[in-house]
Amino acid sequence: MLETVFAPFTLPYIQRATLEILFLSVVAGLIGPWIVLRSLAFHSHAVGVSTFPGLVLADGLGASAQLLALGTAGLFTASSSVLGRVRNATSDAITALILVGCLAIGVILASDVFSSGANVDSLLFGSLLSIGSADLFFAAGTAVLAIGGSALLSRHWLARGFDEGFAGEAGSGSRWFDLALLLTVAVAVIAALNAVGALLVIALMVVPAATVRLVTRRIQTLQAGTLGLVLAEGTVGIWLSVQTDAPPGATIAVLSGVVFGLVAAWRSVHSSRSPGKALGLAGALAVTAGFLVGCSPGGAESGPGGVSAVASTTQIADIVREVGGERVEVTQLLRPNTDPHEYEPRPSDVAALSKAEVIFQNGGHLDDWVGQLVEDSGSDARIIDLGEAIPLKLAESGRSDDHGHEDEDFDAHWWHDPTNVEAATAKIATVLGSLDPRAKGLFKRNADRYEAELAALDQSIRACIERIPRGDRKLVTDHESFDYFANRYGISVVGAVIPALTTQAEPSAGDLARLEETIRSEGVDAVFSENSLPSETAEAIARDSGASAEYSLFGDSLGPADSVAGTYIGMMRTNADRIARGLSDGTVECGFP
Repeated sequence: MLETVFAPFTLPYIQRATLEILFLSVVAGLIGPWIVLRSLAFHSHAVGVSTFPGLVLADGLGASAQLLALGTAGLFTASSSVLGRVRNATSDAITALILVGCLAIGVILASDVFSSGANVDSLLFGSLLSIGSADLFFAAGTAVLAIGGSALLSRHWLARGFDEGFAGEAGSGSRWFDLALLLTVAVAVIAALNAVGALLVIALMVVPAATVRLVTRRIQTLQAGTLGLVLAEGTVGIWLSVQTDAPPGATIAVLSGVVFGLVAAWRSVHSSRSPGKALGLAGALAVTAGFLVGCSPGGAESGPGGVSAVASTTQIADIVREVGGERVEVTQLLRPNTDPHEYEPRPSDVAALSKAEVIFQNGGHLDDWVGQLVEDSGSDARIIDLGEAIPLKLAESGRSDDHGHEDEDFDAHWWHDPTNVEAATAKIATVLGSLDPRAKGLFKRNADRYEAELAALDQSIRACIERIPRGDRKLVTDHESFDYFANRYGISVVGAVIPALTTQAEPSAGDLARLEETIRSEGVDAVFSENSLPSETAEAIARDSGASAEYSLFGDSLGPADSVAGTYIGMMRTNADRIARGLSDGTVECGFP
């Protein structure tokens, strides 16, 4: 029984996550109470979110994310401290003002400077499953800083926060003590970024201290209780995330909220004249906690095959299944109808990576998180970048060179051209055959059969699109992901709602205005949204420009397994039919079976 309970903690990546929580519990235990006592909860949240421009810069320049995030947080803290001296301006108002400025700068950098940001989400939301040595060293150093700062400055922070008159007499009147506290909070928040992310940092730095504050008012007891609670919630949260196959940061955040609610309800039982309501709240929270514990992780799709493979995207997973059949166990990282730019690893993903013999990735910006995730999982599997095997690579502008190839910055949505998928299929068959020589002939036959289906698919799509007058073949989509399809079938890409290859970019008002004008002047009949993205902006543009927004496409992901777009071929047929209907005002239908 105990072996089963503690089994997750024998895994290397879970051990690193637990060690990270241990260091952060020291930080949160010593600094979290000051955040609560000095009413700095909003400030600490704002510090985390304000790192957005630094994270975008790090992603765009290939620099250290923690270093630039720390620099951004330092500038935020210094600005807050200076502007906080302005008369008739509250600290919350100043914090909000600077926060909005940081977010605006980050959006401009992501959209107009780097046109990317695919790696930023991992730090905005965090992942305890991707903790490396550098993260552990930073957390340990922050714990040492918290211990030193608390030992040397606690009495000054206490005097400054609760008795300014006494603070002056006791030598604690300098504003530098407040700045030291704010800077310590900033470093503490940065240390928690990789664990739970900027958006959930309050789950470690604020909620546990607020929970303990409900039952004690002594500083030392508050700090010791917070340290123990963070360690307990973090450890149990990691275990729960493995059992439920949920992201650990979010699991810890939910658990900390449940514990706070239970303690608050318990306090109400003792202080309220209506304990029934408090007990009802406690019961509801207990049911929630029980639900979390009772959930079981979804298993990976498997068969009795001899090769264990991981595929990053839904499209690649489908192709590997077609080639491998029952001889290959395929674990798919991305779920249907999800945006690959916003991927957050789950425990089952990391476990599958650690056991895999081969990992197939798409290549380019679409899943460039694979390399770091594989390294963090401790896997020694072969990594096959299928983007390197395709015969045609389009540049970000949609053009290729004389040989059909481009440099590093190529459009990673290569599967929208079936001829590229034929090449990827052949590569997959070769790799699987090298790993399982006895099934090499089977893989070759499966690949030949699938390549014939792809060739037939290509011909049928071409025949359908050619029924549309060439002057009407003008495509506008959510983001720049259909250049391969357009290039293959003679369609002109007029524009995109998000003028970038990644969905992390943000269109400006000028971009949208120019796109609407282009739609009107070119006589575009339809604007196509994508299933994995919100459709509101595309619908608004279509409405303003007089185009239709009736049809949605599968851009970065297949649909659910039981849907018409649940396979690659089904997805391509669905997209082709919807594009034909949209461009022809409903007069052309592909009529696929």
